[in-house]
Amino acid sequence: MKVCGVELQGNEAIICILSKADGLFEVSTCRVQRFVVADSYDNEQMKNFQFSFIKLMQDYQVERVVIRQREMKGKFAGGAVGFKLEAVLQVADGLMVEIMPNSARKESLKAQPLHIPFKETGLKQFQEPAFTTAFAYLNSPY
Repeated sequence: MKVCGVELQGNEAIICILSKADGLFEVSTCRVQRFVVADSYDNEQMKNFQFSFIKLMQDYQVERVVIRQREMKGKFAGGAVGFKLEAVLQVADGLMVEIMPNSARKESLKAQPLHIPFKETGLKQFQEPAFTTAFAYLNSPY
């Protein structure tokens, strides 16, 4: 199964495409590591974000998009723009999108920890939350 882990931070959607076959993981080299929406009030930018994201998922034959859940209130609450980006992805035609709760993510990582240092994945440091979300999802009984 090939999944795309997504971490939403401010006006960015940071991604990591990861697959698992026969118990082996493979990090896909991807032409895009993040999508940035400069003005979330601009309909065209939001439509372009959705179109670009869908096209990338089709090009890499991603079966499922897994978004790391963010808090709605409190100290670590996500911002309004991030929730708009999340909604745009959730309603996108042709995408199977799931929101992975932090508790499920932590539980999965505890049961099946990553056996190599993150630096050896070849990904950028800012992609680590997206990677761990995808890794946890592929190891969970979801």
